[in-house]
Amino acid sequence: MQKEASYYQKKKSGKVQCLLCPKNCIIACGEAANCRARKNIDGTLYSLVYGKTTGLAVDPIEKKPLYHFHPGEFILSLGTRGCNLACVFCQNWQISQNPDAHLEDITKEEIVTEAIRLNTFGIAYTYNEPFIWYEFVRDTAMLAKENGLENVLVTNGYVAPEPLAELLPLIGAMNIDLKAMDDQFYRSICKATLDPVLNTIKRAKQSTHVELTNLIIPTLNDSDEQIEKLTEWVFNNTGADTPLHFSRYFPCYKLNLAPTPLETLKRAKAIAEKKLKHVYLGNV
Repeated sequence: MQKEASYYQKKKSGKVQCLLCPKNCIIACGEAANCRARKNIDGTLYSLVYGKTTGLAVDPIEKKPLYHFHPGEFILSLGTRGCNLACVFCQNWQISQNPDAHLEDITKEEIVTEAIRLNTFGIAYTYNEPFIWYEFVRDTAMLAKENGLENVLVTNGYVAPEPLAELLPLIGAMNIDLKAMDDQFYRSICKATLDPVLNTIKRAKQSTHVELTNLIIPTLNDSDEQIEKLTEWVFNNTGADTPLHFSRYFPCYKLNLAPTPLETLKRAKAIAEKKLKHVYLGNV
């Protein structure tokens, strides 16, 4: 079904400006936003992915990764297609960067019913970027919470303050991907900017459980200086108790660098543990 998008403005000549994420795409009639999940149809912005999923699975919560939120329990995971970033190393590019990824229809009622039937404690919006699925995530999360289920976002954090504030009361936990403490890295490698992600982390930390993930990529964000800068920011802005997951990179999508050496991950963990209480390694 087509669903009119939230957070946009109508402009002259039938154009619209999306206000969901910091890219603020100005979209002509018949064109899609940068995320490929929203389209201007006759001067109205619509979600192209409302009620559409690339698939569901039951996962241990630790796979999100969340280690300090319902540990040892299982959660129903689902996603759609599209992303408002374009990371050259994307690990889920088949659905996040592929406009032809297969979609199936689903309703919020079906998702909540399935989560309860499978005896999971909640729903994780994951696999691609959940914020571009905004309207469906919001509506499903509301119904889930009414039925005693938790809602989890696994996100790049690239969202505008207003939609974030609206959604946060429905969210029990977030894993936010902090890709590097380097705006140039975000601009050249991810086609985005750093500050909005940092603002999302700080705002989310005020009202929900937050864990952070940093994918360490050889030669791009693996220096001691980068790790120290990231650790210092997390410590100063979210506290020593914020869990930080360093994840191992493998060649994927458009990037063919060698996998991250285990020694690099161990070194990063040792650096971060000088300031932070909960530091973990993933994809090892």
